[in-house]
Amino acid sequence: MLNLPNIITLSRIALVVVFTALLSLKGGAAENAFASFAGSAFPGGSPFAALALAAFILAAASDWLDGYLARRLGQVTTFGKLIDPLADKILVSTAFIYLTRAGYCPFWVTALIICREFLVTGLRQIVQSRGHVMAADRLGKWKTACQLAYCIACLLHLACGASAGAAPALLIDGPSAVLLRGWLLAGATLLTLWSGLNYCVSAHRLLKG
Repeated sequence: MLNLPNIITLSRIALVVVFTALLSLKGGAAENAFASFAGSAFPGGSPFAALALAAFILAAASDWLDGYLARRLGQVTTFGKLIDPLADKILVSTAFIYLTRAGYCPFWVTALIICREFLVTGLRQIVQSRGHVMAADRLGKWKTACQLAYCIACLLHLACGASAGAAPALLIDGPSAVLLRGWLLAGATLLTLWSGLNYCVSAHRLLKG
């Protein structure tokens, strides 16, 4: 059933395509031409990474908006319960694959995150085949929030670099910013493991029951 919350969820998947296309243009001739046209608007940074950051933030915000509208309008559907976490998985997996390529995230962390998403998706399908729906739980939402925050912090660094002045540079490249990204990555990794285990336990209880 395509209601407003579900349309917003599907638009998040479309934004992933835009996000990927913008990052693919980063560092190419198109970006050089854009930077020449924009002048000093992006000194030392990347205009296409800035646009990709905007698309990512919009997609991340839609994750909150669709859930809020679904509850507020009384339009919570089985389709929405299944497609909403799937859209989150597509967005986060795409971002972490790029961040690994860009040197921001260890390969094993990205592999762990993607494997966890495949595992949970498979468990949902098995549970659904038995007549149950395993919606995203609060722990999974915290995991997603931590992952999104880490991606935004890294994309901000890509978009702005360290040449926008002393204060912004300190916030983007300073010790505090590096420490924040480290804590966010550690939190995202731990929550990925914890929530994955929690889904396994929940699926076992549903199937056993």
